Amino acid sequence: MKTLIAKTLALSFTFAGLAAQAQVVKIDGSSTVFPITEGVAEDFQKAKKGAVKVTVGISGTGGGFKKFCRGETDISNASRPILAKEMADCKAAGIEYYELPVAFDALTVVINPRNSFLKQMTVAELKAIYEPAAQGKITRWNQVNPAWPDAPIKLFGAGADSGTFDYFTEAIVGKAKSSRGDFTASEDDNVLVQGISSDVNAIGYFGYAYYAENQNKLKALPIVNPKGQAVAPSEASVLAGTYEPLSRPIMIYVNAKSMAKPEVKEFVEYMMKNAAKIAKEVKYVPLPAKAYSLALEHVAKGKKGTVFGGKNEVGLTIDELLSREAAL
Repeated sequence: MKTLIAKTLALSFTFAGLAAQAQVVKIDGSSTVFPITEGVAEDFQKAKKGAVKVTVGISGTGGGFKKFCRGETDISNASRPILAKEMADCKAAGIEYYELPVAFDALTVVINPRNSFLKQMTVAELKAIYEPAAQGKITRWNQVNPAWPDAPIKLFGAGADSGTFDYFTEAIVGKAKSSRGDFTASEDDNVLVQGISSDVNAIGYFGYAYYAENQNKLKALPIVNPKGQAVAPSEASVLAGTYEPLSRPIMIYVNAKSMAKPEVKEFVEYMMKNAAKIAKEVKYVPLPAKAYSLALEHVAKGKKGTVFGGKNEVGLTIDELLSREAAL
């Protein structure tokens, strides 16, 4: 599989010369969801032979919703649900939307492969490193666990506009956006990959696809779940519900007015029919086939809104997600 960077560049060059009159589908948001949307966009544009251009940005879930609720994009990639303030912003702008889940992700904590002392981590240990009270105080590994070496902790993590940042802080620290600020942050996960892979004392986190793409440069840490089991991120552990609390749904939001445009409607239908295949290719966990057909049913029936009520949720299973009804 091409690297995510190379595929992004390939998209830019391959479709830069499309006819000026080509219809455009504008997408932005989560870098976690990007590999799926970008893969679908690449295939869709080939199938349409240049008649439709799909642009996919990575400004983070929060950054994507800002654009989406201003009516600047047709589709917003999200690695956490739309929040109450974002719902209010969209409502004020007269923007209604469909919330369509595309896969589950195993949010992955990664270290440098030359790190020989970390075999697993608990939520408490991760919290001790990333919580706001740790800023400027917890700077060496042996401060977290005396069995670990007296060596500097080099911290990496998602940027403040990232849904991954929101989800990780809620799952690990207990409150969304509650984090120390003295770490290398970016909404572009490729930046984090480069930093962690070049420092033996580094630790960071991002969506599983970026770990899977860079397994030769990174090591994934098993996380001790609420039952006391150290579980590594994988498709099997997500489906079994044992990779907790860092298993999460990832989704797209589609502007309801944009759905009236044939090119957007066709792209969304294409995505729902091909998301499972692309998700598996980029190492996310596909949803059951009924989830994608149900999403298209909801669009056909005009079931707009979110099933999350404006809040992020930790520990949601695939079955629980599919049993809910959306509301604006």
